[in-house]
Amino acid sequence: MKALFDLFPVLLFFGAYKLFDIYVATGVMMAATVLQSGYTYLRERSLPLMQKVTLVMVLGFGAVTLGLHDERFIKWKPTVFYSCLALGLAVAVWALRKNFLRAMLGSQLELPDALWHRLNVAWIAYCAFMAALNAYVVLNYSTEEWVNFKLWGYAFPLVFIIGQGLYIAPHMKLADEPEQAPLLPEDTGKNP
Repeated sequence: MKALFDLFPVLLFFGAYKLFDIYVATGVMMAATVLQSGYTYLRERSLPLMQKVTLVMVLGFGAVTLGLHDERFIKWKPTVFYSCLALGLAVAVWALRKNFLRAMLGSQLELPDALWHRLNVAWIAYCAFMAALNAYVVLNYSTEEWVNFKLWGYAFPLVFIIGQGLYIAPHMKLADEPEQAPLLPEDTGKNP
């Protein structure tokens, strides 16, 4: 459901582009992102960091796109976004020796340190890949094809997140989950 909720502004952007143009679509995406953020805030009484970053970037790049009437800005937003994420995660883990993913999710998941590190590296690689992929599409394809990629390219994060879930599932223990005591021979009905 979270993935579908995150897709809401992209779907509206796609529809507005098909009915009108890139500038109307940009305005629609800005409004949809504000509504999405408002709904999240009302429901959770706070905005997650990634939602704040997304909101600021969509509004910033959208405003420049509309103000200068230049579609390049909104098209390059995903590349800038993913590049900043990759760089931030890399600097945090290798220069500052901090695992940003663990800081954000550690209260919800208990995972071994080595797994947190591998997840962080996977996110760095994924973000760098998505930044490069968007740049490639922007540089080599029309706006129409970029808009189509923006919608159908949503499969990449879905596959990545599902793959990540499958990878960590065997190691995962929810932080709120109580410890279970091991079964004693008398509990199993077997004699020692």
